[in-house]
Amino acid sequence: MTNHICLNAALTQHATNYWSCRGLLEWGGRYCCTKIKLTPDSRVFETWKNPPPPVFMEYFFFNITNPEDFLEGKAKASVTEVGPFTYREYRGKENVTFFENGTRVAAYTPKTFVFLPERSVGDPDVELITTVNIPAVAVMNKLKGSFFKATMVSVMMKNVKAGIFMTRTVNELLWGYKDPLLTKIHTQSPEVEEYFGLMYKKNGSHDGEFVYYTGEKNYLDYGKIDTWNGQRAMTFWSSDYSNMIKGTDGSVFHPFLTKEERLDIFTADLCRYLPINEVEVKGIPAYRFTPPRAVMASVKENPDNAGYCVPPGNCLGSGVLKVDVCRKGVPVVVSFPHFYLGDEQYYGSISGLSPKREHHQTYLDLNPTTGVPVRASKRAQINIILDRISGFPITRTLNGTVFPVMFLNESVVIDDASAAKLHKLLTVAKVVSYFPVLFLALGVLFLLIFLILVLRERKKMVRALFCLCFLTVLFSVLAFGVVCMEGFMSVSFHWTSI
Repeated sequence: MTNHICLNAALTQHATNYWSCRGLLEWGGRYCCTKIKLTPDSRVFETWKNPPPPVFMEYFFFNITNPEDFLEGKAKASVTEVGPFTYREYRGKENVTFFENGTRVAAYTPKTFVFLPERSVGDPDVELITTVNIPAVAVMNKLKGSFFKATMVSVMMKNVKAGIFMTRTVNELLWGYKDPLLTKIHTQSPEVEEYFGLMYKKNGSHDGEFVYYTGEKNYLDYGKIDTWNGQRAMTFWSSDYSNMIKGTDGSVFHPFLTKEERLDIFTADLCRYLPINEVEVKGIPAYRFTPPRAVMASVKENPDNAGYCVPPGNCLGSGVLKVDVCRKGVPVVVSFPHFYLGDEQYYGSISGLSPKREHHQTYLDLNPTTGVPVRASKRAQINIILDRISGFPITRTLNGTVFPVMFLNESVVIDDASAAKLHKLLTVAKVVSYFPVLFLALGVLFLLIFLILVLRERKKMVRALFCLCFLTVLFSVLAFGVVCMEGFMSVSFHWTSI
């Protein structure tokens, strides 16, 4: 009877020890997560402020080869892709301020670009591109409701020989030039800027102040955006859903990701957030997240996108997004390069376009264990709507073409030092994954020895064996927690996103 009671007690104790082991392992994982946060004394803070991996910005322009035939309605526009013109992008965080007991942190992220001739197809000061005269189109759209002003501007355009298309160097198109039409208007309206460029005043500038959650309270909130320029929601769009500011800026994500998760990235360039879903695994263990087709789908295909139609009901087809509401009224439309994931009416109306996933897809490869991005590429295209504008005879042959101007590819790959540390961490994590099996085997062994000692009534040795078992489990789990913490902290923030 005594032996039977002892046997039941032993089995109960073994089960308790096993489940305690699982609990300690789970606690170890949670302990690692508590160390992944943005605080001044954390080891990841400095690399968050000044991430070491190089970010490259590539610009590709569309050069129209038949502007006269297109304007006369004789043929659809024919373009050739010219690029890349590559720049090294530097982005460090400035004016970092903590508040609310360290639960949130505010920062600005200015961007600086340095040209890399060895990665480019030519000299941006020499290469000429014939493309849409964006200042002229913007001015005409602004004045289409005023016949008197439209007539005045038409005369100005003739005087300065400004047409629908223009030829400029890559450097002028990117970083700015003094536009003759804008200069004429500036003499009468000083508030109008004389200079224009797709990246004018953006070299060394920032997108405003972002406030991030540090992860102090919950590691799942780590790096998520709380406010942008003091606002928790935008006012550009026509629905609360479309005006939401949510997700991270793409540079950080919480650890222990799953394939089923939907990650959100907010991008100030598009004045919206982008949900991304996992689609495949590549390289070192990583999930590839990409924007699903629904992100840029038509309202018919995705009713949630109705909020991006401003005014309500003024919607385009799939694959394009009008952002004139946050671009001072300029008829800018964004898409993926070559209208990838867009309706055929867009890429089919321009000769020379060929959308391909391998060249034009935006993606983000994340290691699921750590949440560390290992590779990313953000690809976006800038287009201008060319349509008839009342009061401007020069536009009489235009027929609602979404004309591609240029696209960019902003990419980054984890640096070698961080990659080595990540491989080391993943090796440790793989070993740790065998801990439960090891503990179970040790538990069975200890149980057999325990039963033998109980049957022989050696109580002192039983107590010593129990202490040895407990210390073994405790030491192993603590070691796991320390190694996990060191590994996470050594690779976190050694990557920056776009």
